[in-house]
Amino acid sequence: MTRKTRSDCTVGTFEKKHGLPPGTIRNDDGRDTRSDKKIGTIRKERGQK
Repeated sequence: MTRKTRSDCTVGTFEKKHGLPPGTIRNDDGRDTRSDKKIGTIRKERGQK
C-alpha cells in the first residue's frame, strides 16, 4: 500500500520525485501549476481532505 504524499511537499519536488515532466500537474483552468505551490494548498482548493 502506498502512502499519501505529505502536504508540505511542493509541486516541483513531487514531479522530480516521481519522474514526471515539468508541468504535469495542472490547475483547474488547464494552465500548469507553479512549482513552489504546496500539495496541501492544491488539496484545499479541490475540496479534499
